[in-house]
Amino acid sequence: MITKGLDFDRVSLVGILNADNILNFPDFRAFERSFQLFTQVSGRAGRKGKRGLVIIQTAQPDHPVIKSVVDNNFISFWEWQLTERNRYRYPPFYRLIRITLRHKSKELLENAAESLAKTLKHSLGENVLGPEPPIIPRIQGLHITEILVKIKRDGTIPRIKDFIGHSILMLRQNKKTAPILVSVDVDPY
Repeated sequence: MITKGLDFDRVSLVGILNADNILNFPDFRAFERSFQLFTQVSGRAGRKGKRGLVIIQTAQPDHPVIKSVVDNNFISFWEWQLTERNRYRYPPFYRLIRITLRHKSKELLENAAESLAKTLKHSLGENVLGPEPPIIPRIQGLHITEILVKIKRDGTIPRIKDFIGHSILMLRQNKKTAPILVSVDVDPY
């Protein structure tokens, strides 16, 4: 209720339990979401002239997100995040393309995904991650795997998109791998 922005007059103590869960979520935006949520929740303690107390339960008290929240230092957090995202090739410096493959046969799916990833890696190198199963690897009897492609924000974007499209078309034209469902999500959120 507190994170939704409801204002309670006499809230002077806010506890964030197991903050490590959101910090360690497997998504490059996890630190940004953590900082936002922790800051928002912290702002609910001690309203209307009363001093508040915020307790954060964590096994990582020296984590840059925790330190930035405790110090109420958005600029430090922002600079650190931009440096990290540039270093590891994430937005806003790179665009992402997530290719999701689904099929009832796990073996066929894995072989096809490996083949597609190998083709992409041959031209795009270390900007191709995977294939890896998502957090929920099977839905409605279909196994799922994903390939993530990172593209530098420059003039090569249309060429790379065409190359990815052609690679997927080659997969679909193969009789054996044609039944595999393929979806492409540009700039997934």
